[in-house]
Amino acid sequence: MKKILLVDDEDSIHLLYREEFEEEGYEVHSALSGEEALDKLRIIRPDLIILDINMPSMNGIEALRRIKEINPLLPVILSSAYQEFKQDLASWASDEYIVKSSNLAELKAAVKKHINK
Repeated sequence: MKKILLVDDEDSIHLLYREEFEEEGYEVHSALSGEEALDKLRIIRPDLIILDINMPSMNGIEALRRIKEINPLLPVILSSAYQEFKQDLASWASDEYIVKSSNLAELKAAVKKHINK
């Protein structure tokens, strides 16, 4: 079973994404911050990370940089409610950038594309 690490500080996102991706057959692990994601990265060894950008303490851009230092080949999908971060050059290190919406079709398609490489 492929493992997804979901990194977001919003509980509602965790509930929604966990339900949707577990129905798709993925094992979903959660982290509420960039720091927690880095700790879990070494333990659970995910096949893909879905990473929020706007989080307290360590934001998603900094977490992305550190994740790619640890494992440059690990697919990371940035998922943010803010379209303007897409223009930030640092976000280009991600494998995909998805603007959050209640329709998860685009995010699911991106996960399938990157997790099955």
